[in-house]
Amino acid sequence: MKVVIEAAAYHDVDFVSDFYEEQESGVGAYFVQQFARTARSLQMTGGSHHRRGEFHFCLVERFPVGIYYKVEDDEVRIRGVLDCRRSPKWISGQLKRR
Repeated sequence: MKVVIEAAAYHDVDFVSDFYEEQESGVGAYFVQQFARTARSLQMTGGSHHRRGEFHFCLVERFPVGIYYKVEDDEVRIRGVLDCRRSPKWISGQLKRR
């Protein structure tokens, strides 16, 4: 399957990366590497993860950050990359707009 990262998800990755980079130098870049690795793995595993509402959900390895995606026409479409420590209402609100 082809993996497509939507614009809002790219924005999320930048936001999370900046947050971690502020905590400690180099951690933001490490997050981006782990995100890319997890996103690539969705080529093979897309659609096999648990669902949260209308989205499939998987974690970015080593981070409390979830990838929310849909499988549409043999494509994995990543719609959100959100911090799992946030309120479920906040996460739901973010995903409703995508």
